[in-house]
Parts: sequence; C-alpha cells; structure tokens
Amino acid sequence: MAVLSAALAAYLVAEGPSLPWNGRTATTAAQQTQAAPGPVMFPLFARKSGRLYDYEPKGTGAGFKSYVDMGGGWVDADALVQVNLSENGSGNDLYHRSDATLYYTAERGNDTKVIGGGWDQYNLLVSVGNMGGSSHPDLVARGANGTLWLYQGRADGTLAARVQIGTGGWNGMNALAGRGDYTGDGKADLVARDTDGTLYVYPGTGSAVENEALGARITVGKGWGVYKTVVSTGDNDGDGKTDLMANDTAGLLWFYKGTGSTSGVFATKTQIGTGGWAAFDTLF
Repeated sequence: MAVLSAALAAYLVAEGPSLPWNGRTATTAAQQTQAAPGPVMFPLFARKSGRLYDYEPKGTGAGFKSYVDMGGGWVDADALVQVNLSENGSGNDLYHRSDATLYYTAERGNDTKVIGGGWDQYNLLVSVGNMGGSSHPDLVARGANGTLWLYQGRADGTLAARVQIGTGGWNGMNALAGRGDYTGDGKADLVARDTDGTLYVYPGTGSAVENEALGARITVGKGWGVYKTVVSTGDNDGDGKTDLMANDTAGLLWFYKGTGSTSGVFATKTQIGTGGWAAFDTLF
C-alpha cells in the first residue's frame, strides 16, 4: 500500500497549509450554506498522475467550466473524500488517507490535522452528506469483512465514534456514492453498485442508531457495470434534486438527472464529457 512521504506528512501537519485551490473565485458550494442533506451543488474532483483537478459545474447539468489545477503531491493518498465542512459548510474540504492514517484538510485557513490511525482496516471510504441527523457531513467506511460503518462529522473535521450500519455482505458492492437525497424524503441516501452491475439506492432514515441508518433498498437498474466510477456531486443542474455521474472505460462522462422519486430514480442519461475521463484514477 502506498505511504505518504515523511516530508509531505510533516508539511501537511506541522505547517498546516491550505489546499492548493485557495483563492479561486469560481466555487459553487462556497456560495451556499450548509444543507442537511440538502440540494447543494458540489464540484467534481479528479486525480491523474498524482495531481488533483477541480471541475466546477455550470449549474445546468450540461457539464463543467474549465478545470482548476489543484496541485500535485497526491499520488500517495490511497483514499480521497470530499466534504463541505469548513466556512460554515461552504468549504470544499478533503479527508485523505495514506497507509493507515486519515487526515483532514480544510479548503481555507491553516487547518490540516491527523484524524487518527488504523484506517487501513477499511477498503472503501465515501462521503454521504448528513446521514446521521447531525449538522455536519458524515463518512461511511467499509471494513475488510464487508461490515459498513458510519462516522458522524464534527465542525472541526474530527469524527464521532463509529456506528455500525451494515452487518455484512457489503464487499459484494464495488461502488458507493451519496451526498444527497435521492428518494425525495429529505434524508441523505446511499447509492451502491453490485458486482453484477445492478445499482441500488438505500434510503437513509436520518438515524445514527446501530443498524437503523438505512432502509430497504430500491433497485435502480442493471447494466451499471460498464462504468469505471459512479460519483455524486449533489444537485448538479440546480433543480433541487440530487444527481449522479459516471465515467465509462471509453473516457466518456455521463449525467443522470435525479427525479427525487423512488419510482424511476434517474432520468435518461446525458453525455456531458466527450473523452479523456477514463484517464483519471479517482473521481470524487
């Protein structure tokens, strides 16, 4: 497993730098207040050859503005998660893991900190918005044995004690996404893709009680195995409903407009990227 270099780790924690996209003027999440789970419009972050790129949505569901180069040095991060936490919920922040250590870096200010060790026990981390009913976005982590855990976020980037929300079998899913309400009930949901290509929505209950955070799953459809990544950037077209994106192995990027209904969760897909999207090893 990749290990963050000693020099970079020391710089992140001791020097406390702000992230390299500081000072930009085009940020959609920064223009909105924290919503829980809320129809918030998030940027799409992507990594290629150790560099991060920020793609700000046009707000119409028709793609993105010109990307912002967020800088290099991220090749050794083996998990990257975007959250809107700092600046009262308007900052585009990161949780990033190297080896067993999880770090939190705020978009603005000098707030990079070590969250803790032992995070190598998880084979997947994803941001799900405010799933547990608190005021801040949460993380979901999948253990090597297929157990699913919820970590509720705090205002300073630290995390509350984990709560089990899935008893096993989650290793049968090869993609998880969230960051919004897909069913129209005002609660943050979890999207999961089975290894057979079937996509499901697990409705959130708004509860952080053990094994009660997720309701009975809804089948979205089959054929989703053609996609390299499935990712949510919230309400990408500004209609108040959470959407989904996916890139295929041919390098095309697709937009699935959310309907806010349990019957037909997404509208027919629309192509919003013409090529090159398969070159990214991570979209989040």
